[in-house]
Amino acid sequence: MRPLARVSAFIFFLLATPVLLVAEDWPSWRGPAGNGHSGESALPTKWDAKAIVWKTPLPGDGQSSPVIVGKRIFLTAALEKGAKRLVLCIDRDTGKIVWQDQAWAGSPEPIHKLNGWATPTCVCDGERVIAFFGKGGLHCYSVDGKKLWSREDLGEFPGAWGTAACPIIVGELVVQNCDSTKNATLLAVDRKNGKTVWQTPRPTPEKGGWSSPVLVDAGSRKEIVVNGEAAVIGYDPPSGKELWRCKAFNGRGEPTVAPVKGQIYVVNGLAGDVYSVKLGGTGDVTKTHMAWHTPRKGDRDQPSPIVVGNFLLVADMKGMTTCYDATTGKIQWKERLRE
Repeated sequence: MRPLARVSAFIFFLLATPVLLVAEDWPSWRGPAGNGHSGESALPTKWDAKAIVWKTPLPGDGQSSPVIVGKRIFLTAALEKGAKRLVLCIDRDTGKIVWQDQAWAGSPEPIHKLNGWATPTCVCDGERVIAFFGKGGLHCYSVDGKKLWSREDLGEFPGAWGTAACPIIVGELVVQNCDSTKNATLLAVDRKNGKTVWQTPRPTPEKGGWSSPVLVDAGSRKEIVVNGEAAVIGYDPPSGKELWRCKAFNGRGEPTVAPVKGQIYVVNGLAGDVYSVKLGGTGDVTKTHMAWHTPRKGDRDQPSPIVVGNFLLVADMKGMTTCYDATTGKIQWKERLRE
């Protein structure tokens, strides 16, 4: 578990540059398109202590990424070993904590030593900010800090790994992956009142669930795609109906898929094949829509993959990064990330 202040301080280095003071919003996990890309240009590649404009100590522990909308930054934190869960709002220009609220308090669920009780990143639509805490529920605030609704009936989320899946906003819906070792579901609630619109059962994972949903464009339709231990699955956004599934390789479906131009790129949490799936299928598409798959050996993959141009980048827990041709899956190079 990493102290939230340490994670935030790194982001504040970036915010210190004049270019990023007017950067586009970053409203959710992996950014506006769910692919880890920003539309900004001329971004800094180096910075040092002299570039810091402000640095703010934050309460508790947490691993959620900052969400940036307008002049506000949203984060989460856990206090008292998970017994209390907080949502925080920070002024982007000054670093001052604008507001913070205790979203939930209770008996904490077990978590893994590499995880925490405040890992999922918030999502914000400019009016509301939504935070997910697993057993601690799904909570919605106005950007000014007024609690609008809460859902604390989502389950106990049993298991020893904790949760990490981030919510997304799809039109009038908030979509949340509620994977768990018992009663795993994909849930959609009305973003204005938190009431359930649909809830679709998912394959029960052996260890837990961490992958965040991604809204993708399949050409003739939109799809919500969620990685998983047994399969990566596409869902119909209005109804939650399962549209297709593609069999996974070697379990642990925590990495978020990377969507690019009618395809998704997928890797699972254990050493196993890296693969690409064409969108728009129906039923079991393992044989019909898997564009390619490349065997992979090595350490476990925790980071989500990213596509840059025609290259797919996949890292593992030891920092070894592999670059693949995004069209064919052919390995281009391997290199350990520098510390």
